Amino acid sequence: MYVSFEEAYEEFKIFAAKRQKKQSFDTLHYNFDLRILPYFKGKKLINLTSNDFLIWEQEILKENFSNNYNRNLYYHLSCFISFCETEYNFDKNILSKVGCFKRKYEEKHSDFYNINEFKRFIKNVDDNIYKQFFNLMFFTGTRPGEAMALHFSDLQGDYIVIDKTIASHGNREIGTPKTFSSNRKIKIDRVLKRDLLELKKIYELKYGAQKDYFIFGGIKPLAPSTINRRKLKACEKANLRPITLHQFRHSHATLLLQNGMLINEVSRRLGHSKVSTTLDVYTHTDLLQEKKVQDKLNFLRNNFFDTLHYNFKKLISILNHISMF
Repeated sequence: MYVSFEEAYEEFKIFAAKRQKKQSFDTLHYNFDLRILPYFKGKKLINLTSNDFLIWEQEILKENFSNNYNRNLYYHLSCFISFCETEYNFDKNILSKVGCFKRKYEEKHSDFYNINEFKRFIKNVDDNIYKQFFNLMFFTGTRPGEAMALHFSDLQGDYIVIDKTIASHGNREIGTPKTFSSNRKIKIDRVLKRDLLELKKIYELKYGAQKDYFIFGGIKPLAPSTINRRKLKACEKANLRPITLHQFRHSHATLLLQNGMLINEVSRRLGHSKVSTTLDVYTHTDLLQEKKVQDKLNFLRNNFFDTLHYNFKKLISILNHISMF
């Protein structure tokens, strides 16, 4: 218990690195070093109190991060404290008494392109490799890392096989997808299949036909920074607001849902383990949907009153007929 916070953290990193996927560990390491370690550096575990954790939470709240980011920070710290309980007999209730961050109100907003906006955008992407990258994102709903990790061996008939992802930074290591349900096969349209096979021919003419090339990049995958530069350039030329790479995934889900695709199929294409995740994250209340709701309600109410009026007139007619006798 007389061990310092930093010493325990160094041991925790060894423990966590053996048990977490590299991308998850890299995220933990980055956030812990940046948002947790500076507040507890120099302290002994034995001297930590609930007040220390409360002060840390108050300082983090001043940064006005999202609820999701705050929740992840608390999770990182909680994992570390659980490790300390096992290794150093630390009382984890000291953190539990404080609890997770108080949630703040956040207005849900997730931007996306509709089909007409995407057509304007893609028309202004001037390199075919990047053009097909955005086409795949919009028409399949893959995560950016999943798309960048694709090889031509993953293009199997009318399907692309998603069974890996690539890190956005550092050594760009290829790992397994985000979750087990992220492993999936996605059927693609004929035009996209044709265009991807054209890319393969270009790589083979340039580099030879022996290798299993990255679909987007050939010998090495496209870098997120260059993809973003191409995206912003196309948005500027098309006079469109820019959206993030991940929001092309939102765009795909919204396109399918607005065109009557069943929610469970959309969820499967996106690689979600629960349909509720798809509903919570990828559906949007826009003017088109509001108009559909309004039209349906108008129809139902008009139909109700028309029926009521007809039945009332029929009743009056019957009563008049009876009174004649």
